[in-house]
Amino acid sequence: MKLRLIFPWGVALLGAFTAGGAGLHLEEYDYPFEERVHPLRSQQQELKLVYMDVAPEGAPRGVVVLLHGKNFSGSYFGETAQALREAGFRVVIPDQIGFGKSSKPEHFHYSFHQLAAHTRDLLRSLKIDRAHVLGHSMGGMLATRYALMFPEATASLTLLNPIGLEDWKARGVPYVPVDELYRQELKKTPEQIRAYQLESYYDGNWREAYDPWVEQLASFTRSPDYPRMAWNAALTTDMIFTQPVVYEFPQLRVPVLLIIGQRDRTALNRAAAPPEVRPTLGDYPALGRAAEAAIPSAELVELEGIGHLPHVEAFDQFFTPYRRFLFRVEED
Repeated sequence: MKLRLIFPWGVALLGAFTAGGAGLHLEEYDYPFEERVHPLRSQQQELKLVYMDVAPEGAPRGVVVLLHGKNFSGSYFGETAQALREAGFRVVIPDQIGFGKSSKPEHFHYSFHQLAAHTRDLLRSLKIDRAHVLGHSMGGMLATRYALMFPEATASLTLLNPIGLEDWKARGVPYVPVDELYRQELKKTPEQIRAYQLESYYDGNWREAYDPWVEQLASFTRSPDYPRMAWNAALTTDMIFTQPVVYEFPQLRVPVLLIIGQRDRTALNRAAAPPEVRPTLGDYPALGRAAEAAIPSAELVELEGIGHLPHVEAFDQFFTPYRRFLFRVEED
């Protein structure tokens, strides 16, 4: 049967959903804008990085790069990209290797440095020398690493409810070996995925608008090749846990905007933390203020009553300060 998902900005996501035959590259979904492929030679193998490149409308301004979170693909930025293009920005949205429609290698050493290098390689191929970079969730850690590695190529940095505002190891969360993470990934069900997002992202407040992103992630579990996807997911979880960026916030030398939904309580492996520590993890109101204090030239926007995905949950509240920030940086 056909799965037709209509988004609030009027773009239809139309795909063929086959309960027994999903693939590892979201083949059953069309993205909100044209999908393109950037070939990569990385770690002694040929890979495909899928991306969207959205042309501006009207008088062109700068370029914006949108970096997705761990449990998502670039497609959840559709409404954001449409609004940015209407404001005159060119928008580039990659699916990182291991995510979305991009390659899922059998063997890969994941690091934020490597993914940042892939992103820079893509932008160079598009003749883009400088861009505003926004990262959501895990994408916030990647965006931070990108800005640290390529400050001359980063016009500004926006961290949208990023994870990595705290070092979970230092907070007492125990390390989980990759093999155990892999076993956990193999056991995931659509119901578990939805329950996790309901608790961690939306604080128990669910809307139908969130269903597409659960469905995308759950579709991988229906693939006969899911063990390969589960292995990639385990490796990227290990990357997130073992490669903190929070200690390097003072080294950022670009304009930074923090947009923090105050209801968010996302924290990696919270359940394994000591009981007295668990309630203190993922305190985004406190984490956002600490990040603002640590980052030179940082501006903090706190969104009351909003969870982990402001651009999905409360688009106007997210986009108004974001557009204002971009315009200001462009004019400076």
